[in-house]
This record gives sequence, structure tokens and C-alpha cells, in this order.
Amino acid sequence: MSGAHAVSALGAVRGVGAAAMVAQVVVVIGGAPLLTGLMRQVRARMEGRAGAGIAQPWRDVRKLMRKEPITPVRTGPAFRAAPLLLVVTAGVIAALVPLVSTATPVSGSADLILVVAVLALGTVSLALAGLDTGTAFGGMGASREMTVIALVEPTILLSVFALSIPAGSTNLPAIVAGAEHHPGRLASPAGALAAVALAVVVLAETGRLPVDNPATHLELTMVHEAMVLEYSGPDLALVELGSQMRLTVLLGLLASLFAPWGIATGASVGAACLGLLLLAVKVAVLGVLLAAAEVFWAKLRLFRVPELLAGSFLLALLAVTASYFLTGEGSR
Repeated sequence: MSGAHAVSALGAVRGVGAAAMVAQVVVVIGGAPLLTGLMRQVRARMEGRAGAGIAQPWRDVRKLMRKEPITPVRTGPAFRAAPLLLVVTAGVIAALVPLVSTATPVSGSADLILVVAVLALGTVSLALAGLDTGTAFGGMGASREMTVIALVEPTILLSVFALSIPAGSTNLPAIVAGAEHHPGRLASPAGALAAVALAVVVLAETGRLPVDNPATHLELTMVHEAMVLEYSGPDLALVELGSQMRLTVLLGLLASLFAPWGIATGASVGAACLGLLLLAVKVAVLGVLLAAAEVFWAKLRLFRVPELLAGSFLLALLAVTASYFLTGEGSR
């Protein structure tokens, strides 16, 4: 009977973990347009406008799905595959990152380097699609995006690596679980530096102010929009949904790393439900704060963006150094 009970308990643990993983992916897919709508509504209210409503991005996706897709002449597989790759990579990251629970079936594979590689795959696929169109705007946007990603990806690696030194692992669930059990790590200088650096690169990776303005189509300022000008119909809907999912999952990662309280670390259904609720609250709060800040921010001139990202890289490097010495590794 003891063996049967052990097998039953193990099955229950795996079942709860799998359900938590599925739940966080579903919440990211379903909640990403709502988060974008909430942020637009906050900006509209602060700017004295009524706004289109929180559900408007979902209505836009539904409208685009009904339209006929138009593919530019002489485009290849890169252009056609990029929208789906953007959504798929965002979904994979949503499954890997511990947003609701650290005890999911893929927790052992949720390594920092793998997550950053999958994130970069979506960005590179969209840049290749911009080049594939052969237009001036597509090439310009792809070139600018590659300049941004060259500074963003190392900063993400170093920021999270600073948190991985006390945890002794680059596994994201292990880092989050360690921070939840030892919150003093986040209050250290290394934690503060890593939080600022990661927040800056999240803005750059998701094309938000002051790095990029998602509401503009001015030729001299476009980065993300320049790469997707040739998309229409369902392809454009997938591009918009993928971008919204990336914003949601990166804000969720930021919340999980620096405000991990409430994330389930075991096989409790109640803890997983609480983690799901707190995930929605934390991401919504971060989205509201970001939207409110964007009202007062101006877009940086393009040649100033590398300076901002280089500064965030320096902060991440300082965070790694501080974490190395604060954990006693530097004295060995």
C-alpha cells in the first residue's frame, strides 16, 4: 500500500505541476491583449481621452483574422514563418518561466540560457522577415532591431546570472524558489542593480518607450513597426499577439524574479490558484506603472538608445560583481 500511495502522490504532484504550466500559458495567451488594452486605457485616461476599452486588442485580433492575408511578391519562407514563430516562441517561454509554480514538468529544462535563446529566436525570425520583403523600411527596422538585441540579450543573461550566484544554479525555478525562501537576496545591492538593468532591457526587448514607440509610424523612429509593415490579415494578428505575449511574459519574469511571493513551490492546488491570481495582479500592476511612466517619457533619439542599453549592461555587470563578492565567492 505504501508503494501505491507513493505512486499516487507522485502522480498528483505531476498533475498539479502540469496543470499549473498549462494555466500560465493560457493566461499569457488570453491575458496578453487585455494587458495591452489596460495599458492603452491608462495612457488614454491620463492624457484626457476616453480610450477604446480594455478589450479592444482582442477585437482587433478578431477583425484581422477575418481578413485575407496578402503576401508581398518574391518573399520566401522567412516572411511566412515569422508570425507563427513569434507566437510559438512566446508560448514556449511562457511554459518555461516559473510564473505560477516552480514545480512544473519542464522546470528542469527552464535554464536561463535556453530561455534567452528562445527569446532571441523570435526576434531574429521577425528581423529576417523584415529583410525578406526587400523594402527599405523592412531592412531599416531589421538593422535597428539587431543593434538593440546585440545589447539586450547579454544584459538579460548577466542580470539573471547575478541572481543565480546565490542560488548556485542558472535554472530559473531554482532561482525563484531560492529568492522566495530567502527574500534578503533581493534587498541586496546586487538585486537592486539587476532589477534596474532587467527593467531597462525589458523596455527595449518589447519596443516600449523610451526605446521605441509602439503607437508611431514615423519613418525616422520606427524599429518594430518597420519590420511588420508588409503583414496583413491573420499574419498581422499573429505578429501583434506574439508581441503582446512577449511583453506579458517578460513582465511576468520580472515579477517572478524580484517579487516571487505567492508562486507555488509544491503540489498544492490552492497554492497554484493563489499563484495564478497573484500573477495577474503583479503583471497588471507593472503594466499600469509602465503605461503611466510612458505618458511622461519622450522617445530617445536613435543614436542614444545604444548608450542607454550600454548603461544597463554596465549595471548588470556591476550586479554580477556585487553578487559574486556578497556571496563570499570572491574571497575564495
